[in-house]
Amino acid sequence: MGITVKAVCYKSKLLSNNESPLMLRVTKDRKRRYVSLGISVNPVHWDFSKNEPKADCPNREYIEMLIADKIKEYSAKIIELKATNQEFTSTSLVEKVNVKHTNRKTVENVFQEYMTSLIKAGRKSYALSVKQLYNFLKKFCRSLDFYFSEMDMAWLERT
Repeated sequence: MGITVKAVCYKSKLLSNNESPLMLRVTKDRKRRYVSLGISVNPVHWDFSKNEPKADCPNREYIEMLIADKIKEYSAKIIELKATNQEFTSTSLVEKVNVKHTNRKTVENVFQEYMTSLIKAGRKSYALSVKQLYNFLKKFCRSLDFYFSEMDMAWLERT
């Protein structure tokens, strides 16, 4: 179950400023996912054998700091997921790291709010249909106290 997170210069893509974007390559179980770091570098300033900026690279310190911060963020999430025995893929790891934690709602909260809004809108029949789905999911999962972002293929197979 090898998991790697490395910075790479995506030299196959050349931007309009003749630079190539820097990406994080997240690999798990031989499946790769690339995530943009939001910066680019001229390929002549990148050491492709070491996957790091060369000594003469402009903004080298900033680029190295940005890469280290992002790798640290991914490493922390990997440790958290392993500690809680959660299955994940390279894609779901990227999604979990990039999820914004502001105003997140559990599946339970979303269903409750949706059913309330349907009743207020006078759509009681439809609200009953949604409630049936809610009750079925609650019985199936035993609890709906989780986030939609946690629902992936590994979750479905586990549940």
